[in-house]
Amino acid sequence: MHESAHTAPGHQVAEGEALRSPLRKWAFALPRLLFKGWFALAFALSLVVLYLPFRMLLRKPSGYPAAFRLMRGWARFLGIAGMMPLRVEWKGQLPPSPYVVCINHSSYLDIVHAFNVLPEYFVFLGKHELLYWPLFNIFFRDMHIAVNRSNGAEAARALMRAGRALDAGISVGLFPEGTISGHAPRMLPFKDGAFRLAVKKQVPIVPITFVNNWLLFGDPEQPWSRGRPGIARAVVHPAVPTRGLGPADVDNLRQRVFDTIESPLRQAYPRP
Repeated sequence: MHESAHTAPGHQVAEGEALRSPLRKWAFALPRLLFKGWFALAFALSLVVLYLPFRMLLRKPSGYPAAFRLMRGWARFLGIAGMMPLRVEWKGQLPPSPYVVCINHSSYLDIVHAFNVLPEYFVFLGKHELLYWPLFNIFFRDMHIAVNRSNGAEAARALMRAGRALDAGISVGLFPEGTISGHAPRMLPFKDGAFRLAVKKQVPIVPITFVNNWLLFGDPEQPWSRGRPGIARAVVHPAVPTRGLGPADVDNLRQRVFDTIESPLRQAYPRP
């Protein structure tokens, strides 16, 4: 399955740096570093504590649903301990499984709060580099799916695995941008993979917008990136049906989902 990116027409959402006060950027540099350090410590220590239970549950596929429930509990803990709890606005109800979840990607916090939003067991598609994260990589060896987007054949195999999960009645979650946007909250163009997959399997797409994760927890590898406590906001949109659609409809479907996810961002951060 070939996966390509397409450019969205125009830019209706502001770039994050354009909304930033240089004075606040430097005046609060130390508190930001301390805050992100605290979150990293809470993440690492809690993962060490939970590693053995996760390891036992992940030995067999029959343990994956229980591992998912434990991940949800861990995600709730991280939201509270990290002082970034989640508030969800439900504009539509989740359809019966399986479905494909499409989420904008502006922060590592997106992964944590995806588990706080979605109550039913689903399989996540994440970047291939997660396989090299100590301890955390156990989730992407078998239960979740690592995608090497730099290798077309491996990316195709990852989407085939996602297709088999849908065939088994398990929903699939992914970030159609493929990576964290460097201009968040402005999104990157969406890749085709999620939409070709949903059309091929005739399952609905659930668009989700994380409105302000980019403000709460920026790239931890960039010392001056954003970071502060606050309420994380998510919008769950009505499911987009794909029944009866074919390959010729992928472009329109991709644009429809892009526009839906972008809508709360346009309202919150309009381009000046």
